[in-house]
Amino acid sequence: MPRLPALEVVRQEIADCQDCRRLRTYCARIAREKKAAHRDETYWGRPVPGFGDPDARLLLVGLAPAAHGANRTGRVFTGDGSGDFLMSALHATGFANIATARHAGDGLELRDAYILSAVRCAPPDNKPTPDEIARCRRHMIAEIGALPHLSVVVALGKIGHDAYLAYAAEALGVRPRPRPPFAHGSEADLGDGLPLLLGCYHPSRQNTNTGKLTPPMMRAVFQRARQILETAHG
Repeated sequence: MPRLPALEVVRQEIADCQDCRRLRTYCARIAREKKAAHRDETYWGRPVPGFGDPDARLLLVGLAPAAHGANRTGRVFTGDGSGDFLMSALHATGFANIATARHAGDGLELRDAYILSAVRCAPPDNKPTPDEIARCRRHMIAEIGALPHLSVVVALGKIGHDAYLAYAAEALGVRPRPRPPFAHGSEADLGDGLPLLLGCYHPSRQNTNTGKLTPPMMRAVFQRARQILETAHG
């Protein structure tokens, strides 16, 4: 089977997943009750697949869809402030064609980048359980397996960082010692031909509204990713 249809098959399997009853119940309830500002919209209300360039060399690993963001729009990091904050940085560094992510039909395209989440359903209080993260790992394994050109991974937050390390251990048997710690601006060479793992604070409102993560800080991470990719290409 050609690679692109294989990726589309993986994305469809993610959207159809029913593995976690607590998460599916929560997402369905949010999709019915809605937020007042979106009461006239039809919510996606299903697990959210990754999004981006199937030939990407850069992979972003986030936490989970937001209840009224990707759970509403059906596209990861779309429909909330976190998505706009992230896309602004990706646009500034040449990985996105526009600086916002408002809805699935807004014309946004990622260039040489692909985004997925450790957990594909919006969790209550934005806190998935360890079991839910583990059950969702099969989707990360399948989706990354359909992206053959990855050279750099940016983990958006510690959960994304830990999820990627768990993927490497389960799918590839790679367990670097000492275990790479997460920090904003961290870099870890996992060896065995794996992509370089970079750390970045998650663009949640808790981080961006308090100044823990600023636009220059986030742009710097993707500028570093761009530098690595250009060096590797050269």
